Amino acid sequence: MKTQVKALVVGGGAVGTSIAYHLARAGWDDVMLLERDELTSGSTWHAAGLLPYFNMSYATTHIHDYSIRFYKTLEEETGLNAGFAVVGNLRMAQTQERMDEYMLYASTAETCGVPYQWMTPDEIKEKWPLIRTDDLKGALYHQTDGYINPADVTMAMAKGARQRGVMIERKWQADAFHWNGTHWEVTATKMAEKGGNLVPTDEQIVITAEHVVTASGNHAQRTAKMLGIKMPAIPVEHQFIVMDQDPELVKFRAEGNVEHPVVRDADAQSYVREERGGWILGVYEKGAPARFEYGVPDSFRADLFQLDLERIEDQYMAMNHRIPSCEDCGLKDDFNGPICYTPDGNPLVGPAPGLTNMWLAEGFSFGITAAGGTGYYLAQMMVDGEAEIDMASLDPKRYGDWMTTEFAARKNEEAYNHVYILHHPDEERPACRPLRTSPAYDRQAARGAQFGWVNGWERPNYYAPEGFNDHDSRSFRRGGWWQYAVDEAKAIREGVGLIDATAFTKHRISGPGATGFLDWFTTNKLPKVGRINLTYALTSHGTTRTEYTIVRLAEDDYYLVSAGAWHAYDQDYLYKTIMEKEEEFGRINEQDVTTQWGVFAIAGPKARDVLQSVIKDADPATALSNKRFPWLSMRQIELGMCPVKAIRVAYTGELGWELHHPIEMQNYLFDLLEKAGEAHSMKLVGARAQNWLRQEKSYRAFGTELGRDATPLEADLPRFVDLSKEFHGKDRMQATGVRSKCVTLLIDGPSDADPWGREALYHGDTRVGRLTSGGYSVAFGKSIGMGYVTPELAVQGTKLKVKMFDQLWDAEVVEDSPYDPKNERIRVDG
Repeated sequence: MKTQVKALVVGGGAVGTSIAYHLARAGWDDVMLLERDELTSGSTWHAAGLLPYFNMSYATTHIHDYSIRFYKTLEEETGLNAGFAVVGNLRMAQTQERMDEYMLYASTAETCGVPYQWMTPDEIKEKWPLIRTDDLKGALYHQTDGYINPADVTMAMAKGARQRGVMIERKWQADAFHWNGTHWEVTATKMAEKGGNLVPTDEQIVITAEHVVTASGNHAQRTAKMLGIKMPAIPVEHQFIVMDQDPELVKFRAEGNVEHPVVRDADAQSYVREERGGWILGVYEKGAPARFEYGVPDSFRADLFQLDLERIEDQYMAMNHRIPSCEDCGLKDDFNGPICYTPDGNPLVGPAPGLTNMWLAEGFSFGITAAGGTGYYLAQMMVDGEAEIDMASLDPKRYGDWMTTEFAARKNEEAYNHVYILHHPDEERPACRPLRTSPAYDRQAARGAQFGWVNGWERPNYYAPEGFNDHDSRSFRRGGWWQYAVDEAKAIREGVGLIDATAFTKHRISGPGATGFLDWFTTNKLPKVGRINLTYALTSHGTTRTEYTIVRLAEDDYYLVSAGAWHAYDQDYLYKTIMEKEEEFGRINEQDVTTQWGVFAIAGPKARDVLQSVIKDADPATALSNKRFPWLSMRQIELGMCPVKAIRVAYTGELGWELHHPIEMQNYLFDLLEKAGEAHSMKLVGARAQNWLRQEKSYRAFGTELGRDATPLEADLPRFVDLSKEFHGKDRMQATGVRSKCVTLLIDGPSDADPWGREALYHGDTRVGRLTSGGYSVAFGKSIGMGYVTPELAVQGTKLKVKMFDQLWDAEVVEDSPYDPKNERIRVDG
């Protein structure tokens, strides 16, 4: 057994074997996989093997797409049949709102090239007469979906990996990880059978590896402890039952009819598929508990939990309703096993926080579907430095150090029982909230704030009158909250509004090496002292890794502001890059000051009037003028008794300031501004109105328009890229060119709906791009969106179509910053 390898994969389920296979296929010829038991002995062996092609996550959909195409090639390569049954996936809808959801699904699926078709109840009944359809509105049918044998596909990938030189070692458990400065030293213990249990022996070895990947499935918490990191990957019980033969089904198939698709009755929280003349029923019910919060017991191997039929009684009865012929079928077998989850249901794929060359592939609730694509794209990240799609939404660092075991367990239970709820784009899930709150939270709640969740923070989405129910207001069209957001947006355009932006990520970078480092690290010129610049940190491939507002406090002292949703993601990248470059540039101090500073954004034509009434200055009449406080500058000011780091910039495109203040003074400042604003009818404003307003200014947002699959030049931001200097990723950015281009569109859409930023764009009958953001424009009185199209169509005046509710709606490419394109309002003097 080798003890020195290029890459060591820990975990021999479907995900681990796929990663080992794809690393070898990508050219790494020294790869080893360790499995503590037998291959497939974790969740893989009891998985139902469904391959749901489409997922509302853009990255996850591409992962699933690759898996399904890849699995079809395995038999030719390895000689092993992976047991792939391409029977299709029928998503049925009992309500019009469910059909609205599927229409959004369908348009988003088009952006990833996923095929689908619509079926009426009559068409379903004609093709599959055993299905009851009289209470259905219709269905979305993914004809390329199906199911696969989990063990067979894993063994096929394992054989393919061995054929490519991968060493697969069973009955070896990873017990310790140590980074020696250049390589990982992994202590592995030989495991042995004893009385039906798997126990460690005295035999140990140390394997030295340049890279390590953990794909430990249900053992993720044990892995996290050994690595000294946090991972919100905790299993939840998942039940499915296998029924005896259904005589009506046997007869139907004997007559030469095709196999039923995977029948998803989302409104009944269940799926059904054929199994040897009978049926499998799988459920996502309420009350399924998290298990193994602190690690899997040594005695638990390929084991199951006791079935809880009472918990799934409603779903069982719903199956009898949907397929009446199964009512008299007996129970043949049952499964209740652990399936790993994360709080948002998406896996953790990418670099581990704070660690060098340590990669995570954990938390897979749909592990069989995701295994192939995860191996493919993770191998790209490891071998090439970046994947061809933006994997940020799956990054393990999307949950920071504030995350606890209790939070993960309860949120994972919620994610499980939310699999089949209506996934409104304006959905906010309630578990474990509120948790992270700014001091002004209670004040905002008392004034009707309806909060959203951003990296654990409670942030006002909009404000509503007493008694308003946010849950009941949600919709795939314009929800009950829509008018409140319209009023807030108008308040900023016409008067003044106050926005809580405390969730911003904030870092202080200082020291002798700070200036040289940041000049290399970001694309734009560094600002002068007292000024600010918008800039980008790139990946090694020249795509956008992070967007920063940089404030230069002193010659070698900088204040960096980035997106609140990406706190740990940004901090980890900063920290690791500084560690790599400090020897070259000199000492660099990096300090995370996110929770030290609160932020209020005040904006609108009357913003200066409000601030002028409370600013303490020798000459308050000129303190906020263009001469003393120009646009894109920072000044230390005093508002009442509160010292404020004020930045003259506004994400809404109006006259405005960001007021960065000591967090302990937030309530004082809130009260001061609220009282001063009364004379000017100042309105409290939430994130939804702000999102609409920034689109009117064509301000790109990280995670939507900006990401690791597009360069700043493709985002059409050349003004923030200084090509006269050298910076990280510059050569690759220039070599990439402009494959697609970001545009802003005004849309003549349906009278009761706006796009959400997930829709396909058409030019004639040809799909040419996709929206990345969407909403309503109060300035233009119609829908607005931003997105990417082919470069030749990114021209002002180009007529396009947006796919919404299974129809194409007129849209037009408009100039960048269609509202106040010359920035006259934001620069207005006073």
